[in-house]
Amino acid sequence: MASWTIRSVYEKTSLHRGVTEEVADPELRDAYIHCRNITRKYAKTFYLATRFLPHHKQRSIFAIYGLCRFLDNLVDEAEDLVADNPVKLQEVEQTLSEWKEKLQLTYEGKPSDNPILLSFADVLRRHHIAISLPYELIDGVAMDLTKNRYESFDELYDYSYKVASVVGLMISEVFGYSGKAALKHAVDLGIAMQLTNILRDVGEDLQRDRIYLPAEDLRRFGVSEDDLFGHRMSYEFRDLMRFQIARARSYYSSADKGIPMLASDSQVPVRLARHNYARILDQIEANGYDVFTHRAYLSLSRKMAILPRVWWNTVWSS
Repeated sequence: MASWTIRSVYEKTSLHRGVTEEVADPELRDAYIHCRNITRKYAKTFYLATRFLPHHKQRSIFAIYGLCRFLDNLVDEAEDLVADNPVKLQEVEQTLSEWKEKLQLTYEGKPSDNPILLSFADVLRRHHIAISLPYELIDGVAMDLTKNRYESFDELYDYSYKVASVVGLMISEVFGYSGKAALKHAVDLGIAMQLTNILRDVGEDLQRDRIYLPAEDLRRFGVSEDDLFGHRMSYEFRDLMRFQIARARSYYSSADKGIPMLASDSQVPVRLARHNYARILDQIEANGYDVFTHRAYLSLSRKMAILPRVWWNTVWSS
């Protein structure tokens, strides 16, 4: 009954409707709807959090996420094709290079008729987002074409910054913030979320011959690649996972310091996304660190159940 009530309240509020109704241009409205649908499909936790933003901020976030997801999908869909195929690899790299050129034109006010670029161009009319950020994102997703192992945490941090933190920096310009110090904590939230993704997806990544856990950490805890591929739930592996979870939580703790620096109407959704993502780590622990056969996730009712605490934390920290 409680789950049904939470869902009903959410769906019947204005938070669930009207995001694009205030956009007069029908082509631009359709472009935003396209980006909203991408966000809803691929980022359920993030999408839920954005629904507590003012409509104009929601639209902007959808456009940014739509761009990021599109670029990421370009690489994901090409990974199997480029393996040991330098011709295909060159083609995908050329496509990503062309998207940099399209972004340059978009920043110059000359977007193509691509709905993602149309909506992103509209965002750029209201918010200053440095072109270096989407460029870094492209460089980050391109790493998955040629790299499937990470020797050190420094290497993994660089990758996580490019594919996650730069997204946080872009959407921070939409959220609004009181000082540049907030951006450091936005970077840390991106790192924390990407590390959470990596820990949740260990089993799925192994199926694609990908290991994002740093090799230096595997050696430190006495875990081999064979152990990972064999799904060995050893004491050593559990210790490795405890270490990785503690590292991710340290970045969440740093991110917490930046949330009060955001505009007041953006704090609740950021807290909601932060806490729900961090609770994936709790679920990994509840699953006994089995990330091979159990995918840690939260139901909608569990995601919504934390809203009252998030709301009061935001009120009391203001």
